[in-house]
Amino acid sequence: MQREVAARYLGVGVTEFDGMVADRRMPLPSRIGRCVVWDRWKLDEAFSDLCDDNSRIEDVGEGRGEG
Repeated sequence: MQREVAARYLGVGVTEFDGMVADRRMPLPSRIGRCVVWDRWKLDEAFSDLCDDNSRIEDVGEGRGEG
C-alpha cells in the first residue's frame, strides 16, 4: 500500500508514519516498478511489536483528556 494509505491504516498522520519508518518502528518500503509500497503483513507485525512494548493504553479515554 502507498505511504498515505499505510499511515491511515495505522491510524496516524503521514508525518508520524514517516518518523516511525525513519526510526525503524515501521518497516521500510519496497519498490515495485516506480511505486514505493508497504507490505500490509509487515505493517501488522511491526504494529503488534509496538503494542507488545507496553504501549497500550489501559483506559480508552486515557490520553484524550477524558475520564
